[in-house]
Amino acid sequence: MPIVNHDQYIDMIDRAKAGGFAYPAVNVRSSVALHAALRGFAEAGSDGIIQVTVRSTEFWSGSLIRDRVAGAVAFADFARAVAANYPVNIALHTDHCPQEDLDTFLRPLIAVSQRRVAQGDEPLFQSYMWDGSAMPLDANLRIADDLLAECAKASALLEVEIGVVGGEEEGLAATGDAKLFSTPEDALRLVRAMGDGERGRYLVAATFGNVHGVYKPGNVRLRPAILADLQRAVAAEVGRPSPLNLVFHGGSGSSRDDMRQAITNGTVKVNIDTDTQYAFTRAIAHHMFANYDGVLKVDGEVGRKKVYDDRSYLEKAEMAMAERVSRACRDLGSANRSTSPS
Repeated sequence: MPIVNHDQYIDMIDRAKAGGFAYPAVNVRSSVALHAALRGFAEAGSDGIIQVTVRSTEFWSGSLIRDRVAGAVAFADFARAVAANYPVNIALHTDHCPQEDLDTFLRPLIAVSQRRVAQGDEPLFQSYMWDGSAMPLDANLRIADDLLAECAKASALLEVEIGVVGGEEEGLAATGDAKLFSTPEDALRLVRAMGDGERGRYLVAATFGNVHGVYKPGNVRLRPAILADLQRAVAAEVGRPSPLNLVFHGGSGSSRDDMRQAITNGTVKVNIDTDTQYAFTRAIAHHMFANYDGVLKVDGEVGRKKVYDDRSYLEKAEMAMAERVSRACRDLGSANRSTSPS
């Protein structure tokens, strides 16, 4: 199926909310990882979200060039070309963009989508994330409100974050005094600033003790019941139940029970990155250890070309990462729920 359009993406979000499931959102840094994500979604019969960060789009442009906008455009164009061969619906998303990268990443990409839409084409990405979590909430929301209007012109959704996700991702780390738990007051200030969807739909990354990366059992204690508190506060304000479309950042390493409780409380998107990275690299490491005397020219020998051919281990990496994506679909309840006609 082609990459979804704006209306189809909103339908994906609404179906997840109504059906009590969430979509895995998978970060990719290469064409092989992109195919792994697509394969995983297809094998699970799940629609899904594929995303890139500021740093990964630099890598997409080439490690010598590191042009984040060119890399993002190249990724989106390539994804649009190859996703058409997979029988599921896929949305494209840009992940964390902090304030220092707004004018060199997020705003230029939204402008690209606006130009495309003005010409009658689909936007480059279906949603964009503004990460103002390091700022005071009022300043965060002022920028978010401006970006919401720009995203509406680009037929795209905006993702915002209230509170701070712990850990580190792509060079972004929470500080020691970071606010790791969102409050009902935060959620009310968000809705009062940005509306209830009448000026543009948006997703909310609220925090409930979640962290980026993977930590040993017991080191991270999630409190997904906080999400229910946010929903109740906003529901009383806007007059309808469970109004927030929530995003769970740092889903890797989380228990299925915590993820399911987050979904019950209105989560529709769960970011799965670290686990898929590990699955990808673990398969390559196994290949290298099992075939060390073939991938290396040991003791003056010539090695074995068929095992140092990069396809031999990258295909294994694709398969391993795809399995991890499929498992995420099953855990989050999106498996076998694709609405693709293919």
